Amino acid sequence: MDAFGAWLESTRVSGFMQHVVFAWPICACLHFIGFCLLIGTGGLFDLRLLGVAKGLLPSAMHRLIPWGVGGFIINLSTGVLFFIGQPFRYLHNPAFQLKLALISVLGINMVVFYAGAYGKLAELGPDDGTPFRAKFAGATSLILWIGVICAGRMVAFFLP
Repeated sequence: MDAFGAWLESTRVSGFMQHVVFAWPICACLHFIGFCLLIGTGGLFDLRLLGVAKGLLPSAMHRLIPWGVGGFIINLSTGVLFFIGQPFRYLHNPAFQLKLALISVLGINMVVFYAGAYGKLAELGPDDGTPFRAKFAGATSLILWIGVICAGRMVAFFLP
């Protein structure tokens, strides 16, 4: 892994992130905006799954999800730039490893949700409750995203 980190550090992208004064702050702002889109839309949908705002159709709330996907793409892109810019800050960082693990579990949660519980949501009216599996997926998602936020903030404090 250290050889990989050394190679990343020698790339032009790493040099750009390290030496262009506004590269890191602009990426940080974009990362925050992406996260707002992601949590703002996905979090609202998760809350609807849990029974908040029952007056809204789950299918209507789900139409916001592409904005969250866009936010995730922004975060993935800027996260890769951060990683390339300072690979040794992240490679052996337990908080970063936890963040990646939580994001992986979120991906599994999403696949399970769309493979199972999502199909029943289209049948729901505005005041209908959601099935248990959908509630479980929504609660799991919210808890894991809170963990991702906390782990992401802890990256700065667990410098290897």
